[in-house]
Amino acid sequence: MDKQALGKKGEKFAVKYLKKKKYSIIYTNFSTKLGEIDIIAEKSRYIVFVEVKTRTEGQMLEPSLSVDKRKQRRIFAASNEYIKRYKIKKQPRYDIAEVIVNDKGKMSINYIDNAFWQEGEDYAVF
Repeated sequence: MDKQALGKKGEKFAVKYLKKKKYSIIYTNFSTKLGEIDIIAEKSRYIVFVEVKTRTEGQMLEPSLSVDKRKQRRIFAASNEYIKRYKIKKQPRYDIAEVIVNDKGKMSINYIDNAFWQEGEDYAVF
């Protein structure tokens, strides 16, 4: 399976996971000239912007580590555009869904709430 197809499969898996956790899926693959957001969802008082990273089992680097400051800036820019365009009043939250595919094709997820956040010009990850 090529990288793009694997990524799409991971995004679908993440959507199913979020629905099971009672999130309302608002948008998938929201794209602007500034950036793209894989999944936009709502839960309670939050508008949640989810970056999905899909990897095959055994890769050395944790998927979430690929969401570097440059990627975060693009997500913030796209999310700010979304918030302005649709006049969103909910608190934004930035999550990462790490989807791991084993050699038999079985998927698992490590979901990270508040994986990073926007504070003025500073960006943080934990």
